[in-house]
Amino acid sequence: MRSTHRKRHKLKSEINVVPYIDVMLVLLIIFMVATPILKSNVDVNLPQANARSLQDKKDPVIISVGADGQLFLTLGTAKKEPIDVDTMKAKVGAFVKANPEVSVLVAGDRDGKYDGVYQVLSELQQAGVAKVGLMSQPQQGTSAPDGRK
Repeated sequence: MRSTHRKRHKLKSEINVVPYIDVMLVLLIIFMVATPILKSNVDVNLPQANARSLQDKKDPVIISVGADGQLFLTLGTAKKEPIDVDTMKAKVGAFVKANPEVSVLVAGDRDGKYDGVYQVLSELQQAGVAKVGLMSQPQQGTSAPDGRK
């Protein structure tokens, strides 16, 4: 009789990570392909609203930004006057400090660049104006929520 010696293999107490690495690489490739698709620009149709106009006790301060970026200031009941950025900051800042409850509104031309309105908002914040509203024209031919035109 022949004695057969079986070679005994030791049990491995290691985790085989190769399948996990394969799954991780597949997921990485999927996310790398899907991420640029998620960041693409999407056209958004914003809802239309017929908001009521603000009822203010005092005449508002209105800063108008023209299509060419020219600024115009209307303080209270005064006439609209062309103005530069530094003078606008000084006048509006002083007017708001004297009348803290006055509304400050920015009106941007429809054909103007958003950058002009954004710069005015930034300058007003530096001048110490805490609340600024954006001014718009009501839509033509639509009625208000309470049935008025």
